[in-house]
Amino acid sequence: MPDNVDLLLLNGPNLGALGTRKPEVYGRTTLAEITATVRETVAEAGYGLRCVQSDTEGELVRAVHENADCFGAIVNPGALMMAGWSLRDALECFPAPWIEVHISNLWAREPFRHNSILSALSSGVISGLGADGYRIAAIALLHRISLPAGVS
Repeated sequence: MPDNVDLLLLNGPNLGALGTRKPEVYGRTTLAEITATVRETVAEAGYGLRCVQSDTEGELVRAVHENADCFGAIVNPGALMMAGWSLRDALECFPAPWIEVHISNLWAREPFRHNSILSALSSGVISGLGADGYRIAAIALLHRISLPAGVS
């Protein structure tokens, strides 16, 4: 078990409106419901969850630095995936594995959404699996910390 028993769940701009914002693209599941599912998933393994959602990049940067002791992170940067250079710099310093999650399939949408400035820094990317992508990311991070040192 890692020294810290918390996972960071970081959600960027507009994700507080999940459930009502473009349900044909993002579904009807709210951020509160997603958070509850992730919390339950990590709690079953004996871990806790720290959650931050902000529409402001600076607040997300601060959250990354303040939660650097977490064993991992799930990050949905929203549109900051395309222009969040300060967030990118913060995540580059995050010492634990983190997974970038997007509810919609970015490659099935407009071409400007096809490139993330964050993905190359992440341990993995989940895109297009809906709200369930968050739970899958949590399971992947829990699995990763259960592996012996040096195995990924």
